[in-house]
Amino acid sequence: MTDPPSHELHRREAPDTVRCFVVTVSDTRTPETDKSGRLMRELLEAAGYVVARSAIVPDEYERIAALLAEAEADPAIEAVLLNGGTGIAGRDTTFEAVRSRLDKEMPGFGEIFRYLSFAEDIGSAAILSRAIAGTMGRTAVFSMPGSTGAVRLAMTRLIVPELRHVMREIYKDA
Repeated sequence: MTDPPSHELHRREAPDTVRCFVVTVSDTRTPETDKSGRLMRELLEAAGYVVARSAIVPDEYERIAALLAEAEADPAIEAVLLNGGTGIAGRDTTFEAVRSRLDKEMPGFGEIFRYLSFAEDIGSAAILSRAIAGTMGRTAVFSMPGSTGAVRLAMTRLIVPELRHVMREIYKDA
């Protein structure tokens, strides 16, 4: 019998759950109209993750960066998942705020997200997405567009299946 692939072994060694902070970046959404944030929380909880906190923050660089710094300093938060503000409009600052806080970037997240978006959903408009992920110290960060379709795609195909594995990698040198 052959040994399982290393990524399967890593998944077995991963934590049982991850404490997450769900952030919607929007100038217009409210708790009642935040369908994407609600979807993120539902998908995380259905997969056995803990939603330790959630928030809606305006698309303002300083506010987003401050929220990320606060999350990194909070031992109750292991992963921050943001939706919204990843486009190329002048008001879209999530990418810049997230990128400025990352110690290590996971370029594969944005690359695969755009590929899946292109292939499965929106075609060439996928080039407009600035989805990004990485680590801030021992905190994982994933930033995706704010549409419910984009959130569903990123969460079901990339984040939910790999978040425990990501945390295993972050914690393995501890």
